[in-house]
Amino acid sequence: MTRTMKYNMLVLFLISFTSSIAMAALQYNVVSYGAKPDGQTDSSKAFLAAWTQACASTKAATIYVPTGRFAVSKKVAFQGPCKNNAIVFLIDGTLLAPSDYKVIGNSRNWIIFEHVNGVTVSGGTLDGQGSGLWSCKNSGKSCPTGATSLEFSNSNNIIITKLASVNSQMFHIVINECQNVKVQSVKISASGESPNTDGIHIGGSTNVNILNSNIGTGDDCVSIGPGTSNLWVQNVACGPGHGISIGSLGKDLQENGVQNVTVTTSTFTGTENGVRIKTWGRPSNSFARNILFQHVVMNNVQNPIVIDQNYCPDNNNCPGQVSGVKISDVTYQDIHGSSATEVAVKFDCSKKYPCSGIKLEDVKLTYKNQLAEASCTNAGGTSSGFVQPASCL
Repeated sequence: MTRTMKYNMLVLFLISFTSSIAMAALQYNVVSYGAKPDGQTDSSKAFLAAWTQACASTKAATIYVPTGRFAVSKKVAFQGPCKNNAIVFLIDGTLLAPSDYKVIGNSRNWIIFEHVNGVTVSGGTLDGQGSGLWSCKNSGKSCPTGATSLEFSNSNNIIITKLASVNSQMFHIVINECQNVKVQSVKISASGESPNTDGIHIGGSTNVNILNSNIGTGDDCVSIGPGTSNLWVQNVACGPGHGISIGSLGKDLQENGVQNVTVTTSTFTGTENGVRIKTWGRPSNSFARNILFQHVVMNNVQNPIVIDQNYCPDNNNCPGQVSGVKISDVTYQDIHGSSATEVAVKFDCSKKYPCSGIKLEDVKLTYKNQLAEASCTNAGGTSSGFVQPASCL
């Protein structure tokens, strides 16, 4: 071996060694800060200490949660802004919420990121241990509202990937007032009887993509709240649950609308609804427009296609009123499968502001292998291609 070759090998070794040192220096293992994977010791302080270090770093940083069960026994808020825009939460283990739901039941969140940029949460499991709270709610007792398992608020350039969320007290994942978010390859599960356990809720956010995910829960698989725009949902398997819902909208008189939403290549199995738009039956300046539902399979879904503009739970503050939400330009394209009820397509729109620009293209929905029915109230639009049940627009 020549001297030049030896020199080159030494240089390569030093570069590799330096890179390894740098990577090690910028990886913050929560165990190093006192976290214990025993499922009992509260590790919340250790998680926050690791975050403080990563957030203060001027270089890309990884917070590592190794295998094991880590009790996170109180609300944890990871606050920004940080000095770098590349922090990865790499999780190989399971994070456990308190088994006593009262501990965080009134704190709104269990784990929340606020005012961060460029954060990725990858892998691992969040176990909300929410069954005690569900039992309380289903018994009719006075109970805490419940905590969302994971929320990103007022944040940009976020990725949530390969995460599992099980048995959340309330919503599993919330994206609130964010821009440029990708949620992909997540698995969300809770009992079909668990109240208010929406899989992924988006509100006040733009440029959000939800991809290649399995969601089974007791409420909406995906719920789309006021102020959402440029949302893309693709290849989601939903069930059990209440379907993918825009709304409810129009609860407030002054409210931002929803626009530019695409739900494509998704499957609904045994759900209460398929693709739904839901608005309160009361005055509002809100709207839903430029919505596309396409390439969707319905398997024994109670309400495969539904617009409900007379939502009025407990007949509170809305009887006798009409929805002010304007719904327009909604396209249903290549929707097929089976309905668990005779009325497979139901457009129950506002008397004051009828739905407009509804398009049905290549829709085939059956009920018990027979012809299903469609019902239209205050709805206008067109149909093309093969449409069954026959369009009532």
